Amino acid sequence: MKEIITTTTDSIPGKKVVGILGVVKGNTIRARNIGRDVMANMKTIIGGEIKSYTQMTTQAREEAFNRMVNEAIEMKADAIINIRYSTAMIMQGAAEMLAYGTAVKLK
Repeated sequence: MKEIITTTTDSIPGKKVVGILGVVKGNTIRARNIGRDVMANMKTIIGGEIKSYTQMTTQAREEAFNRMVNEAIEMKADAIINIRYSTAMIMQGAAEMLAYGTAVKLK
């Protein structure tokens, strides 16, 4: 599989952007479950990190990122610049994780 440079910056040291291929994105929608919610509610009482939600969010971010990268590879991009993440509630108990950036050709 092709290696692709990914960055949150608008430039890559030592490289020149010679073409913008367009916006690339990847998303996933994740839902909570009853077991997680029970433990999360207990944590709100005693305090501390809700590790099951942290893990779910991390997995969602990785899935969205990978889907974005795959879209850029299909476009034959060399890099994705200005990567950003966004979340949105889709319905009660379910949220979308979106990763997006600009696919570019480099010289």
